[in-house]
Amino acid sequence: MSIAPQHDVLISEVGPRDGLQSVKTIMSTEDKCRWIDALVAAGMREIEVASFVPARLLPQMADAGDVVRHALSHPGVTVMALVPNLRGAQAALQAGVHKLTMPVSASRAHCLANVRKTPEEMVEEVRAIVELRNEIAPAVKIEAGISTAFGCTMQGEVPEDDVIRLAAMCIAAGADESGLSDTVGYANPAQVRRLFQRLQSEIGSHAGAAHMHNTRGLGLANCLAAWDVGVRTFDSSLGGLGGCPYAPGASGNVVTEDLVFMFEAMGVRTGIDLDRLIAARAPLAAGLPGEQLYGMTPEAGMPKGFAAETALAGTDH
Repeated sequence: MSIAPQHDVLISEVGPRDGLQSVKTIMSTEDKCRWIDALVAAGMREIEVASFVPARLLPQMADAGDVVRHALSHPGVTVMALVPNLRGAQAALQAGVHKLTMPVSASRAHCLANVRKTPEEMVEEVRAIVELRNEIAPAVKIEAGISTAFGCTMQGEVPEDDVIRLAAMCIAAGADESGLSDTVGYANPAQVRRLFQRLQSEIGSHAGAAHMHNTRGLGLANCLAAWDVGVRTFDSSLGGLGGCPYAPGASGNVVTEDLVFMFEAMGVRTGIDLDRLIAARAPLAAGLPGEQLYGMTPEAGMPKGFAAETALAGTDH
């Protein structure tokens, strides 16, 4: 989804998909829908609501179609779903999603564990999904997210040349954009700047989102580094939920509440109401009783005079 003129960045909420995929408790469809409603009320304009995978592999996503259909009732919100293969893409397109995201791992070991294909085979899967999209839903956007772009718990170092080459191959295969994902929280700010600069140089306006994890406490620092070199779309998860079941040691995503606070405090307009965003933790907690939610901003609250200060800062843009 393009960034609205009155906003400086797009925060893409991935909690209902990425946040839930590694949680053992099955969140009911009704609770998911209430959570999505609260996110929309806070000003979220792009939400990854589900993944279309076999229910036997990920029972948390067995209701993907129903959740997508509910999310589509909110006008002006880009409804996104993750699809690992052509079958998943067919189901997602039939459900009516606005955007597909595909996990294409630069680590061969992770790619085989996650989707049982090599990176090169995933590029061909991208090509097949693009052809399907062109036939039945040409308005739908396709993002090929390069997973383990900054390192892998299985493989270790992932050569930067492999990452950039894979992103370029996905764009050549017809994907609309390709972003970089720090799937296991290995990235550091210097690496983030360097790799996103290389990505932009290689694929230009097709360069997509920064998807950072906070495994080692560098999630916000890495988002800021990406912002510094021109990235304007950021994935995050309410309460910091998330992780990859096929990436040992991977833990939560960047906390949406903290990311929004950081940008708004800088005078970077997100279009998101922080009070309502923090209130969206209530339906999340109700749907996942006992699950730990993270976030420094919800615990500390807003600084005195925060709203007036950010309103003044925002006038500089």
